[in-house]
Amino acid sequence: MIAAIATLFALNIGLLLAVLALARQVGVLHERISPVGALTLDHGPKVGDPVKLLHLTGLSGEAITIGAAGSRSQLLFFLSPTCPVCKKLLPVLRALASSERSRLEVVLASDGDAREHLAFWGRERLGLPYVLSAELGITFQIGKLPYAVLIGQDGTVRAKGLVNSREHIESLLEAEALGVGSTQDFLRKRQAAAE
Repeated sequence: MIAAIATLFALNIGLLLAVLALARQVGVLHERISPVGALTLDHGPKVGDPVKLLHLTGLSGEAITIGAAGSRSQLLFFLSPTCPVCKKLLPVLRALASSERSRLEVVLASDGDAREHLAFWGRERLGLPYVLSAELGITFQIGKLPYAVLIGQDGTVRAKGLVNSREHIESLLEAEALGVGSTQDFLRKRQAAAE
């Protein structure tokens, strides 16, 4: 009986040591893996460039101005009604527009057949400004979706990139707060400073 208890005690101590070793390894991996933000492509206006002022009309007939200096930043989210990742991010955008309404305006953007987009807008109950403009896509040279551009209150590009998750969208806002163009820029600067 004493031998069995001693064996179980030794096994428990061994198990505890194994859990601690695994926890340490998880911590080491966490430090080595950098956070990944929106992937910035080298197309269109660069971060810091002024945005071409565009006066557009939304799907519901409202006037929408892109690139004007104002009291709020603008987050342009380029999407397609047939893009499953875009659809997955719509609740995130609605929540962001609601929680940050005092400092951020979220604008959905696309091009193509207005009837298809009106049906999509109604079906998804988006409740966000939605513009159809080939000129807007050409201005920012959008080649892949979903893509987002954050325009600062001063009318300049603050951050941009492919966004496939909530974290990617939040990385654009974080990049603006840190004063960098993207999370990748921040990591490059941090690594250069460490070397």
